[in-house]
Amino acid sequence: MSEEGIRLAKRVAETVPCSRGEAERYIAGGWVTVDGAVVEDPATRVTAAQAVALLPGAEPVEPAPVTILLHKPAGVDAAGALALIAPETLAASPNARFLRRHLARLTVVTPLEPEASGLLVLSQDWRVTRKLVEDGARVEQEYVAEVTGAIAEDGLSRLNASMRVQGRTTVPLKASWQSEARLRLAGKDVRPGQVAAMCAEVGLSVKSLRRLRIGRVALGQLPVGRWRYLHETERF
Repeated sequence: MSEEGIRLAKRVAETVPCSRGEAERYIAGGWVTVDGAVVEDPATRVTAAQAVALLPGAEPVEPAPVTILLHKPAGVDAAGALALIAPETLAASPNARFLRRHLARLTVVTPLEPEASGLLVLSQDWRVTRKLVEDGARVEQEYVAEVTGAIAEDGLSRLNASMRVQGRTTVPLKASWQSEARLRLAGKDVRPGQVAAMCAEVGLSVKSLRRLRIGRVALGQLPVGRWRYLHETERF
């Protein structure tokens, strides 16, 4: 064997033993360690002196596409949100295993204006993309807005009805006061900038906006700037 070693996939296939295809799936799934560190690239070169092992529970299956829930901070755009997805920002979650491939083809499927904070969904899963993009107009979203200004006399009823903003007629929302300066709004087909535009129409200025829920999935106690995986049992 040359000083450069052999491909990790070949070494795993010889060690387990298993087929080369199964070896590559073990590696891609994050189940293989080289000298104690997880290695996900089947083409990695290893020498005879290096220790190659499988982690407990290893299965030679192709990793499933993931969906990620991020508590986006205010002032962060879509590119900045993607940059926040890293092992060190993963919120504590049972059985959560970060893989490098979870960053590949990860797409923001629930746009949120940069100045807003709250629940943002990023996904590799075409089923989630179809639900939240193609059928997104039928999925309810919930927000809380901190506002200033004097609301028009009929302002709350207008917020609860269809309005013409951003060049389109909105779907009626459910708007209510949580406090003197805080509005709760829930509704379908809410676009970035819509809440601020609607509030402006009734004399209010939005100072902060946070998305709390998309469909049946809530932000919950997820800290700002942290993320977690969507659980298999969760549905939007």
